[in-house]
Amino acid sequence: MDGATQVQRQASTYNPDARFDVVVSDVELRRNAAGRMLMARIYQPQGKGPFPAVLDLHGGAWTRKDRLAEEPMDRALASSGLLVVAVDLTLASEAPYPACVQDANHAARWLKANAARWNGDVSKLGVYGSSSGGHVAELLAMRPHDPRYSAIPVADAPEVDALQGDATVSWVAMRSPPSNTIARYENAERRTNETMIQSNKTFFSPWESIHEGNPQEILDRGEKVALVPYLIMQGALDDNVLPAMQEKFADAYRAAGGLCDYRLFEDSTHEWVAVPGPQTDKAQATVKAFIARQLKA
Repeated sequence: MDGATQVQRQASTYNPDARFDVVVSDVELRRNAAGRMLMARIYQPQGKGPFPAVLDLHGGAWTRKDRLAEEPMDRALASSGLLVVAVDLTLASEAPYPACVQDANHAARWLKANAARWNGDVSKLGVYGSSSGGHVAELLAMRPHDPRYSAIPVADAPEVDALQGDATVSWVAMRSPPSNTIARYENAERRTNETMIQSNKTFFSPWESIHEGNPQEILDRGEKVALVPYLIMQGALDDNVLPAMQEKFADAYRAAGGLCDYRLFEDSTHEWVAVPGPQTDKAQATVKAFIARQLKA
């Protein structure tokens, strides 16, 4: 057994109240079909470890933002003793669905192959996803073996791609995910939110994929999917992803046999975690406590 494998097989512990210094670095992940180099930002706690690993998937309505989008949450998680790896995703203007889900699937396998470089433990790899990144996280977790999603091989790690459990994750924590993509689009139409309408049309091309890649409809169709524990944090004042949509999805996920911890944040809009304050502090504490429960399970 090599050193990297030994590190990954050691039992790691997590105390959400712990405090660690964090070193941040950026590494190249892969070049996407549009020619852009997708990067990974590593938030590495400084300590003995190994530290449980978390993959962060950014939001931006599938059309904007990058690995820096959730820096406050990423730093908060890393400083409590988690190896956080935030990755760039292909944007809809570069390639439509399922390109960014392929990125996420690839990143999960890549992290499993490389986490030991940063003293990470991937035995219970989890995902944090924000807004559209939460939608991507849901599809990654529900369909870890989908051959469309796993189409991108991990360079220099054939042993990871040879295992069909390669992209499986153990838990997902999310903020404001569009868990029902068609309902979110219809809400954008009602609000005449032309930017959101166009984002959906650019990403879901052909248009029918808005149904095929809709987590709510996946459950409604009775598809056989993986059901890992979910945390969904939803703003009560969110007019982008409505609380009623999220509550319906949480109920459907539980009815299918999954565990879903649904938390409604009062006085909070769609992107409340980007603004310092009590609700952001509460969101960070909520995610840490959820992760601690999953790592002890």
